[in-house]
Amino acid sequence: MAKQRFRDVKQKRLQCQTPTVKSTPTTNDYASTSVKIKAFLTDAFMLLMPIMYIVFYLVMDGREDFSEHKILGWIYILVPLVIIQTIFMYKTGQTPGYRAYNITLIDEHTKKKPSPFIILFRNLAAILSLLTIAGWILMFFRKDNKTLHDLLSATAVVNKK
Repeated sequence: MAKQRFRDVKQKRLQCQTPTVKSTPTTNDYASTSVKIKAFLTDAFMLLMPIMYIVFYLVMDGREDFSEHKILGWIYILVPLVIIQTIFMYKTGQTPGYRAYNITLIDEHTKKKPSPFIILFRNLAAILSLLTIAGWILMFFRKDNKTLHDLLSATAVVNKK
């Protein structure tokens, strides 16, 4: 681009070109699928395994008793897990796995930490989507990496700033 002469601009032979600033829409920095899987595995070992150990050996008197009463055993495992995850996410927006990989849970509408009822609904829906497997596989096909329980609860897992 040639240099503009003041005289040409003043006499309106050339239009003064001011630099335009393009505004970028505010988008969330969604957590990647690999980070979410790593956080899930970390939570499984830090939260789920101790609960399973307590249920297997202290509550149910061994794996044999657990295998006889599987539905009751899984209820004993999943209810405390949902309660513990809900408490963690309500207090800080993160579970230990989320904290390890610097991601957090937000409400899609307010862009802030979700209410305890939304978090509880999300955790219960996560168990249901784990049973169907399709709810978790959904994150591999979406650009925002959301799972079924994220879509149902209108939440998102984002990288923490």
